[in-house]
Amino acid sequence: MNQKSVIQVKNLTKRFGTFTAVDNISFTVQKGEIFGFLGANGAGKTTAMRMLCGLSKPTEGSAIIAGFDIYQETEKIKRSIGYMSQKFSLYEDLSVNENIHFFGGIYGLSKKEIRERASLLIDKLGLKSASDKLVGSLPLGWKQKLAFSVAIFHNPKIVFLDEPTGGVDPITRRQFWDLIYEASDSGITVFVTTHYMDEATYCHRITMMVDGVIKALDTPSNLKEQYKAESIDEVFFELARNAKRKAD
Repeated sequence: MNQKSVIQVKNLTKRFGTFTAVDNISFTVQKGEIFGFLGANGAGKTTAMRMLCGLSKPTEGSAIIAGFDIYQETEKIKRSIGYMSQKFSLYEDLSVNENIHFFGGIYGLSKKEIRERASLLIDKLGLKSASDKLVGSLPLGWKQKLAFSVAIFHNPKIVFLDEPTGGVDPITRRQFWDLIYEASDSGITVFVTTHYMDEATYCHRITMMVDGVIKALDTPSNLKEQYKAESIDEVFFELARNAKRKAD
């Protein structure tokens, strides 16, 4: 594996009975790269991500994630990554501070590290006055930004984001992406699934999945040039207009 490649996937396949959810996909992702994994509902994005996170065993193919084998070292993979699910992933009946300390403990940080990092994080997010409030009482945008910050609290090599900006307003989405850029600049690789095509332009490279297959993989500007398109929406429409699947 290339030393800078933190994700290397080769011929990865996932079948459920006779249904092939992910069909022979291959790609690599570099350290610090923001890698967009795009596709409509049913394209196979979430199934692929679950395999890469060590949550689901592939049917065929291979993958090395943060230096660890997807079959033999799933627990090591889980300790080397951050993950933020499509559905809100913090505990709403715990306070902001309690959530940070709880997940810091799960990630294996010492009490001293948790205290120091928690203080810096709360100041950075401007949540000092809300640190003792229940997370469930926060606006959705703040919840999402907190969930992302907690997902990278232990400085993972890779953070996987599954539809992280679903349901939030455009301004909050833009602020969320500022946090993603900051993580990327610090060397964290960001692997993000989204169906918002405008967010594709924020990524260094994107892949477009249709019916479990990778139909395109390149920079947003190269894809627009290749397909003579004004926008990523146009590229995606061209690739996905004959898609057969309707739900993931």
